[in-house]
This record gives sequence, structure tokens and C-alpha cells, in this order.
Amino acid sequence: MERAFEAEPALNTLICNAGSFFDLPFLEMTRERWDKTMQLNLASAFFTAQAFARRLVAEKRGGSIVITSSTNGFQGEMDSCAYDASKGALVMLTKSLAVSLADLGIRVNGVAPGLIKTPLTAQWMESKDRTLLDHYEKKILLRRVGAPEDVAGAVAFLCSPAASYITGEIIVIDGGLTSCQIGRM
Repeated sequence: MERAFEAEPALNTLICNAGSFFDLPFLEMTRERWDKTMQLNLASAFFTAQAFARRLVAEKRGGSIVITSSTNGFQGEMDSCAYDASKGALVMLTKSLAVSLADLGIRVNGVAPGLIKTPLTAQWMESKDRTLLDHYEKKILLRRVGAPEDVAGAVAFLCSPAASYITGEIIVIDGGLTSCQIGRM
């Protein structure tokens, strides 16, 4: 955070977007992978937000924080216990920080992307076996996997003056994946 404020002293927006997936099936999961998940996905967001907020409070300035969670923060997925737990914790961290920082003029919101094509997901999406990808594309109401740009627009909105009366909210960005229980057959 110090380097970020050195580069941009008037910085008033923080996006907590670090995260990855290190899970193994539940009975094979190790403490090392659990801790790695919680450190990257959860602790990094907490302590980065804390450093950011301390600076704004010291300078008596308001700002905006957006935390990236996931639809996995609301729904469990097979062989994804640590990831799901970390993303669920980010949902609650967003709400808790909104409560803690509102009186200090800092808004805190989150986004919960569904299936988005990123370097993390591209490997299995681009494989020759399209079975899983075809399944998701049928279940997603908009019939496609999301792109990073689909998330970026919501994040930009949450950081903008147009969202000045929004705090403690999570926007789900999943093409309707979690809106339809069964999906298309």
C-alpha cells in the first residue's frame, strides 16, 4: 500500500482481487494448502483493506473498497472446501468492513463472479473434452461463460459516484447461473 500511495497520493479506490484455487478432495486436503488458500484469498484482502483504510482515515478522506468473492461464497462445489470457505468469508468480510468503515466515509462492496474465463479457468475450458464446459453453457441462462470485462463493469460502477449510496452489497455476476436451479436440459 505504501508504494501505491507513493505512486498516487490521492488514491481513494481499492480493489481486492487476489485469489486462486489450491484444493484437493476433502479427505486429501492438507493443512498447507488450506493455509495457502486462506492467506491468499482472505487474509490478503483483510490486511490490504486495513492498510488502505488506515491511510484514508489518517488523511480524513473517504473512499471505496471492492472485494472480489465468488458464487462459491454462496454455493458449495465438489472438492472445493477451502476455496468455498475463503470466498464465503469474503462475502461476510465485505459486509463487516462496510459496517466498520461507513462512519469513516469508506464504502465497501463486493462482486461475486461465476464462471469467468481467466488464466485460472482457461486450461480446462480449452481442453479437447468440452463435457464440463458444455454443461455450464447450458446451465448459464445467457448461454456463455463470462469474460473479465463482464466483471470489470460492475467493479467500475461500485467505485464510481453513481454507487455513492451503496455499501455492504455483493453483486453476483454469473450470467444467471445461480438464478435457475436446474438449468436447461
